Amino acid sequence: MILDRYFARRFLQSFMVIGTVFMALILLIDFIEQLRRFESHDVSFGQKIGLTLLNAPAGISEILPLLMILATIVLFVGLARSSELVVTRAIGRSGIRALVGPVLVALIIGGLTVTTLNPIVAATAVRYQTLADTYRNGGPSALSLSSEGLWLRQGDAEGQSVIHAQAFGPDGLTLLQVTILSYAPGGGPVRRILADSAQLDVGKWVLTNAKVWPLETGQNPEVNAVRHDRYELPTSLTQDRIQDSLGRRETISIYDLPKTIAELRQAGFSTKRHEVWLQVELARPLFLISMVLVGAAFTMRHARFGGTGIAVLTAVLLGFLLYFMRNFAQILGENGQIPVALAAWAPPVAAIMLTFGLLLHAEDG
Repeated sequence: MILDRYFARRFLQSFMVIGTVFMALILLIDFIEQLRRFESHDVSFGQKIGLTLLNAPAGISEILPLLMILATIVLFVGLARSSELVVTRAIGRSGIRALVGPVLVALIIGGLTVTTLNPIVAATAVRYQTLADTYRNGGPSALSLSSEGLWLRQGDAEGQSVIHAQAFGPDGLTLLQVTILSYAPGGGPVRRILADSAQLDVGKWVLTNAKVWPLETGQNPEVNAVRHDRYELPTSLTQDRIQDSLGRRETISIYDLPKTIAELRQAGFSTKRHEVWLQVELARPLFLISMVLVGAAFTMRHARFGGTGIAVLTAVLLGFLLYFMRNFAQILGENGQIPVALAAWAPPVAAIMLTFGLLLHAEDG
């Protein structure tokens, strides 16, 4: 038990050190990207720092498997060079027993990633997108689905518009039974529009059978209302941005994903991407454990045997290969080529079985 705690503590220390280094690199690289992205906009240095910090949780979440495998390599290479693994085996313990502590730490980190880091990433990603749209267009653009229909918010230098639609057309470009409220830059309402449909064109919404009420102070909106067979409303939204908003799973907390899936299904959208993402997130602790086993499978041997560099390189390459296979299976699941559960759970389970087999062969021959 004391040895298990010792190995767990050493592994956690390695993870924290490597995580700190990579966190600094992520912040530096992302800050340079923010400088490039907003160089033509009036965005202050402090605002760019804020955008960089908002992007950091998503970056850390993405590279967690790499941190796991590197922390494992650092741990076991250090134990091999100090002959601590030799001493462990000399007292009658299998080298595989030394993995209990690191695996438990990986399981805890995976659990915290799913239950805590995931909602943080979702919240910061939403905030980042809101601020980025505000800095670029003078106001945020947003999309949400609820039992009341589809809600869109668009903004530019001329003000904000809130769009509500009862349904989304099958072509992905048309909103049905549309209500639009437009606001001046100062915040006051200036116009209300009802239309049978709104089709997204390049830089504009084309409204069909629209009735426009001006909401200026001192005027009777109904008296001054005008009907249009065709009415155009400028917009900065595109089909890609709308579909990205619908499909950006990273902006949805794992606690809200089941509800979002139900709302998307009710609205007639495909939910495969969200279903696969939910299962992938739930399977993340197992995938992190598999990264620990990959790192250990090639580095749990005495340094005097040589070939440490080749073993480390092999472990890292195998880790990248498993990461690629997981993403490939995820894409197959999103496209409906394989079942959702298989796409999410098969890669980590297969990785654990493969690396555990390598460990058993190395320890027991």
